[in-house]
Amino acid sequence: MSKPAAAKAGVDLAATFEELHSLLKRYSPPFGARTGTVKNKRDYNLWSEKQVIIEGRQCEEVAFAALIEQKGYVGFYLMPLYATPELNSSIPPRLMKLLKGKTCFHVKVLTPELVSDIKSALDEGRALYRKRGWV
Repeated sequence: MSKPAAAKAGVDLAATFEELHSLLKRYSPPFGARTGTVKNKRDYNLWSEKQVIIEGRQCEEVAFAALIEQKGYVGFYLMPLYATPELNSSIPPRLMKLLKGKTCFHVKVLTPELVSDIKSALDEGRALYRKRGWV
């Protein structure tokens, strides 16, 4: 059986996951934390557990951010990008290069600059959720 591409390239995804996990833990509270939501994957999720109305629908909770350790990368999901796509324009280019889809960033290696970019994006997302009364 061959190794995942990240392992072949000498990328330590477990260390990347741990560093991102440590960063996301700083946002709980006000967000509630959950793990074990993805079968056979290491994950960490943050949710606003406040009942809110979004576009006329009552929601018991609202996703904020998540991590999922995949075979070749750590998926960092920033859900405020769904709520406010114009938030993309405030995400630093270094982080935007890792965006695959609407909210998922594929992270392999963390640099101090990238950690700073992720923290800034999380701070902006938290501010947006507070402004909307979602947290």
